[in-house]
Amino acid sequence: MATQDPHEISQLVKALEDAARQKGGKKQPFTCKKNTFAVANTKNVTVDSWKFMDWDYKRSGLPTYARGLFTSRSKGHIPEIVTRGYDKFFNVGETRNTEWRNIEQNTRGPYELSVKENGCIIFISGLEDDTLLVCSKHSTGVREDSNLSHAQAGEQWTERHVTSVNRSVKDLARTLRAMNVTAVGELCDDNFEEHVLAYDETASGIYLHGLNFNQPEFATMSCDEVNQFAKDWGFKTTKFEVFDDIYRVQSFLESCAETGTWDGRETEGFVVRCQLRNSPTEPYRHWFFKYKFEEPYLMYRQWRECTKAVIGGKTPRIRKHQQVTEEYLLFARRALGKNPKMANEYLHNHGIIALREAFLQERGLKGSEIIALEAQKQLEAKEVTQNVILMPVATLGCGKTTVALALVRLFGWGHIQNDNLPKAKGKPKRFANEISQSLADHNVVIADRNNHQRRERKQLVEDIHPVIPDVQFVALHYVHEPKGQLLPQIKEVTRKRVLDRGDNHQTIRAGTNAQGEIIGIMEGFLGRFEGVDTTRSPDMAFDNVIDLDVCASSRENLETVVKALHTAYPKIIPTMPTAAELDAAIASSLDDYLVEKDLSYSYGQPQKQRNKNKSPDTGPIVPQPTNSPPTPNALAKKIEYFNISLPTTEITSVLHSLFPPSTPPHTAQLYHQLVNSRRLQASFHVTLIHRASKKDSPEIWDRLTTRYIEAQTNNPVPDPLHNPPALGSARVRLERLVWDKRIMAFVARILPAEGASDAASEWQSANAIPHITVGTAAPDVKPKESNDLLRRWVEVGSGGDTGIFEAEVKGVKVVDGVVGLVMSRGKN
Repeated sequence: MATQDPHEISQLVKALEDAARQKGGKKQPFTCKKNTFAVANTKNVTVDSWKFMDWDYKRSGLPTYARGLFTSRSKGHIPEIVTRGYDKFFNVGETRNTEWRNIEQNTRGPYELSVKENGCIIFISGLEDDTLLVCSKHSTGVREDSNLSHAQAGEQWTERHVTSVNRSVKDLARTLRAMNVTAVGELCDDNFEEHVLAYDETASGIYLHGLNFNQPEFATMSCDEVNQFAKDWGFKTTKFEVFDDIYRVQSFLESCAETGTWDGRETEGFVVRCQLRNSPTEPYRHWFFKYKFEEPYLMYRQWRECTKAVIGGKTPRIRKHQQVTEEYLLFARRALGKNPKMANEYLHNHGIIALREAFLQERGLKGSEIIALEAQKQLEAKEVTQNVILMPVATLGCGKTTVALALVRLFGWGHIQNDNLPKAKGKPKRFANEISQSLADHNVVIADRNNHQRRERKQLVEDIHPVIPDVQFVALHYVHEPKGQLLPQIKEVTRKRVLDRGDNHQTIRAGTNAQGEIIGIMEGFLGRFEGVDTTRSPDMAFDNVIDLDVCASSRENLETVVKALHTAYPKIIPTMPTAAELDAAIASSLDDYLVEKDLSYSYGQPQKQRNKNKSPDTGPIVPQPTNSPPTPNALAKKIEYFNISLPTTEITSVLHSLFPPSTPPHTAQLYHQLVNSRRLQASFHVTLIHRASKKDSPEIWDRLTTRYIEAQTNNPVPDPLHNPPALGSARVRLERLVWDKRIMAFVARILPAEGASDAASEWQSANAIPHITVGTAAPDVKPKESNDLLRRWVEVGSGGDTGIFEAEVKGVKVVDGVVGLVMSRGKN
């Protein structure tokens, strides 16, 4: 390992040069960026930095996996590696190699666990003229502005360290050169740049944690050797533990993660160094993975990013720890108001830790103690089995009643609609009383009212809480703020919904009244809307807040609500409904809902009743009973198509991963159009066969129809027309995304269900290429055009003048689906 092989390095540099020139493409999908830097205090010496995009490191076939690689040419013009970082390493569970079962099977010890310091990485190496080269992750030298660069700060600290042991930087350069290694350290200096964890003046410096050989293949020295080198040259040493058994490693990491601390100090986590091989025939190689503590580190980072958003006049995004984060932001706003200079310093990463520590001191709690209290509160909430009120916070056209009806369909919860109560004195009190009475029969009740002003929410809380002290209030918060950014699209979407609904509403007669009058009513609600703010009364009474997107489909918002409630109240929702069940619930609420009574007269001039078939009493409109329910054979004649329903979130997650920010605009044009115009499918499925294809593939249609008749005969469902039975399960592999200017679809492969011998033959598709339609560019582009697109793709391929694009789904992405069917609502 002492010397470099010039031929091997030449081959590496050539591969990197080729990758940088091609800029990615079909033949070479990864992208390599090259930057050349002049080395200060040398005679025309330059070094080249090579950088891949982070997601490329998960690919196979890269020329190198070094994250931080600098090459140069010696005086004899021979290429050489002058700086070599670690191979990119990933968090537990982030890749296939870092799944615990594969770590257990494919690695061997000793397992060296070093504390993950919280700073910026610094590389230190020597050139052939004894110049010390100090680099940050991908650059060296000075910045374009007047601020100190990370490399310069690293140089200054390196000189301080080596002079503290009576040595020089030339001595260090000469030693590193002779060893053919790069010293890797973490620069932790809050005076230069704050991160999340605090380093006082005594703790500041470069923590040396690696000595990597300057070779294409990753190889590094042990932690003992690194620490000895650090002591010899005056650097900070990194604490580490050593285990021989991977199960002891796992136990140690999980115990530390409970508090986010080790050795009495909050830390970001550990880097685990060991050896890996992927098959018994391979030799072991040096390999790292990391185990990052989620808390309190993530909470601190969220506070930092939210504070910067507040300073920038943006709405902070609070993903977790909502209540304590909002309390922190209230404290931060007061502090920033008292000291105007603090904002500018904070944006330059100074004062972050001081502000946080001041807040914690006021609270009288450590970060880990806050996390523990939150965990206890969540544990108590998970034991709740009754007295939960879902309170929408919305305006007209948000879809709150559609979601409410779907929840009732799924779980049988109580549903009190304010619009069903005539306008009269004491109506708010009556609304609260009806909710309280409904809780006697249901563990969850939906308080279906806009509740868009704080006074409305205050009234409900104050009227119900004294009657039911252990009540849990959950806000279904349809986010409207910042209004300046969100309102234009909200207006467009909600107006369309209300006007399309016509007179099918108790109090708003959009089909009879003038559009201007209806829009005026809606504008009033939008203007008065007051978003949820749990830092003040009455919203502090909310035990949970579920943020919803007004412009998203009701199906998406339903899934968001159910997932959040399943997490918060597992005793109430012990298992998640399937995608097919969510689809059916939404379909029922959209297709079957008719208002119970016309109360528009109590809100204005009497209007002519337009729904002639409404009952005069207060009951919902239901179909007239027949002498006997339709037989399964008769129902089978109404089948429109058979499909495999798939979970929406898993499909959209894969979709979004295929369009990183670096995607060329012309390639991502349709994707952005679908997202921005909300033309992604609300739910996803693989069509097995459509009624129109049954003559071409009668064996598939007949087999699936027989399965349906058997299912409905043996285990009949109560509403087979709107909620037909599931026929089984299947797994679907996403293989490739294909699109043009009109339509986008995943190419899919139907796999056997888990434990089945050959479900692929059982669930055959009549389509030549099984697929999942993702979205269409306009309403007049029908999903069935996916077949035409994929037929052309097979014939002519993609790229060039074909007008067709494609992206490979990397790895093996398999999702579980439910085999079902969709009924026709018309005559056959």
